Amino acid sequence: MGQIIEWPEVVTEGVDLEDRRSSLRDALEQMVQANKELGKEIPTEHALLEPMTIESP
Repeated sequence: MGQIIEWPEVVTEGVDLEDRRSSLRDALEQMVQANKELGKEIPTEHALLEPMTIESP
């Protein structure tokens, strides 16, 4: 299982570490987009245990 610290509700599963990373990246991109559309704040803290780059539309 994988989880985003800034968004504890973002939890994914995968068969291996790379699969979990990919799933988390997708979930994070969706969460950022949803928060932008709803006008919600996007966490900017750098508390990630493993930094992850996402593309923002």
